[in-house]
Order: sequence, then C-alpha cells, then structure tokens
Amino acid sequence: MPVNDEIFEFGKNIHALASYYLRKENIDKMEKSLTSREFEVWQYLKACKYFGYEVVNTEYNLAVRIGKHFFGGRLDALVKNGDKYYILDYKTGSAPKNAKFDYQTIIYTLCVKEFFKTDNVIFIYLDLKRREEVVLPYTQELEQEYKKRLLDISDKIDAYDSTPKKQACISSDNTSPKNVYPCEYLKICY
Repeated sequence: MPVNDEIFEFGKNIHALASYYLRKENIDKMEKSLTSREFEVWQYLKACKYFGYEVVNTEYNLAVRIGKHFFGGRLDALVKNGDKYYILDYKTGSAPKNAKFDYQTIIYTLCVKEFFKTDNVIFIYLDLKRREEVVLPYTQELEQEYKKRLLDISDKIDAYDSTPKKQACISSDNTSPKNVYPCEYLKICY
C-alpha cells in the first residue's frame, strides 16, 4: 500500500530514537534534529515508566511454533520489571481497535511466553497519538484463544494451498482483462 512519506518518516524516527535510547546509546544529535512534533512525542515516550525497566532487547525478532507453522515478528522493545516481561509497541498512529485480538498482540505474546518460559507477559500498546496505553496481560484462557485463531488461519492457508487457484483480483484501474492477476492476499481472504 502507498504510504505517506511524512507519516512513515515520523514513525521510523521515533522507533529508531527509542531503540537507541533503550540500548543506552548517545542520542544527543538525534534529539537536536527532531521536529517539534517528534520532540513532543519523544518526551512523552521517554517519560513512560516502562523506559525505566530493565531492557531485554529492542527491535527484537522472535518466532513461535503453533501446530506445524511458525509465526513471528519484530518487537519494538521487550523490557522486564521483576519477573514480568513487557512487550512495548509504539503506535505513532493509533493502537488497534480490537487490540486484544490483533495478530500482532497474539503472536508477540505467544512468542515471549514460549521463548522465556513465563506466564508473566504483558503487551503494552503505547498510543503516541492519543497519549494512551493499552495494557493486555497474558492469561491461559487468552493463550488458548490465541492458538485457536492462529491454527484456524493456518488451516485456511493450508486448505487454499491444496486447491487449484481459480480466483483472481482485478487491478485498481479495472479497465482490461490483461490486468487480472492472482492476489497474494487471497490465501487469508479465502
């Protein structure tokens, strides 16, 4: 999808700044180059209590196996306070409307739970636009629901992959049959 370059750069800058800061790197020059909007958001993010916790890793790639498939992604930051792990996800736009069942929440929570062998996992969306936190603690009931959802979608993908591909999407101009092509997202829309 086309992305507004200004919005993309804003998010990229905040994520990079947070990563360097949490890794205790010198960010003085970066802070001086921030726009006023970036500076305001950065001050809010830097002051959040989670930035005072022990840093496990930033821009952290993790994967988990559910059934016969692997699911993974890159966490913005993983911090720890006592025996609790906090997955931090900065949203320069807005947190998902149904954050509890967003695939990012599902996958990242299961990844951290399995990799660190702990039930003390809390997913935190830091909505930088609204200055709000969405706090989603792990529960065993949620784990079962999360695994079910991932298995359901992987079953659909498997079923689609084993059938002839007869459907196609039309390109955005809808002007000619030559613009018909198999859609890469058809597997999950099936």
